[in-house]
Amino acid sequence: MKTAPITTSEPPDKMSARDRILAAANELFYKEGIRAIGIDTVIEKAGVAKMSLYRAFPSKDDLIAAFLEMRDRIYWQWWDGVVSRHPGHPRQQLNAVFQAVAKKTASPDYRGCPFVNTAVEFPDPNHPGRAVAEGNKRELRLRLRALVDGLNVPRPDLLTDQLLLLMEGAYSSGNTLGPDGPTPAVASAADAIIDSHLREKDSP
Repeated sequence: MKTAPITTSEPPDKMSARDRILAAANELFYKEGIRAIGIDTVIEKAGVAKMSLYRAFPSKDDLIAAFLEMRDRIYWQWWDGVVSRHPGHPRQQLNAVFQAVAKKTASPDYRGCPFVNTAVEFPDPNHPGRAVAEGNKRELRLRLRALVDGLNVPRPDLLTDQLLLLMEGAYSSGNTLGPDGPTPAVASAADAIIDSHLREKDSP
């Protein structure tokens, strides 16, 4: 997955200092890891004065949280774009989501899920970045459950958690094994799990 740009209609030289800082943090944190990147590196990449950074983000933790909040918005824009192609058809929406996950995680530019990466780097549950990462995963579970509810299967909680674990496995495998790994199979695996639940629903 290519590093997502800041959503703005302004050319780079017209972006605010805050947006330039976020764009730099987005690229550097995602490619190199958050702990590996110091504030001075972000400032140099953004081309702003140190005072501009601290006016926008009083601490690195604030910058980390803002970076993840931006990635969270980008992720749900991606999700909404995928599911909107099949309005009113939850089975097709689920298939489209897992096809999109397969494509995302098989990209040579994919560096893993930024929320998982952050949770690994910052195990403290009180860290502001960790809170955003956990919020993304809780929302993911809720959104999967909403699609599963449309299938009317007898055990929606179980199917939701099976699909969530499958998706998280694809995010992890795409990061460690890259384009030659098993992530292209994630959509067919999801279909197999869903089919098993649908057969259970239809059985006497």
